[in-house]
Amino acid sequence: MREPAEIPNMTALRAEIDAHDARIVALLADRARLIDRAAQLKPAEHMPARIAARVEEVVANAKAEAAARGLDPELVEGIWRAIVEWSIAREEKVLGKGEAE
Repeated sequence: MREPAEIPNMTALRAEIDAHDARIVALLADRARLIDRAAQLKPAEHMPARIAARVEEVVANAKAEAAARGLDPELVEGIWRAIVEWSIAREEKVLGKGEAE
């Protein structure tokens, strides 16, 4: 990964952005496979798809990581809430709806 100041022109910059985007998509695909595994494991542990405290923990962790890296935590919160909601919906297809009490 090059430092942005080392990128000589827009063509190279766009290529770098595209490469980052591909890595982000690959990581999201990996995360989706982990969510699928969670949907397999949760029934044995009597856990629903949505666990409110865990949702807030995941979002807080992402916001803290963003802040530590100089990225807007509020931006990351919005992105992570969308990812988490999508993940819960994916689990609910297997587990059904319901929330931990």
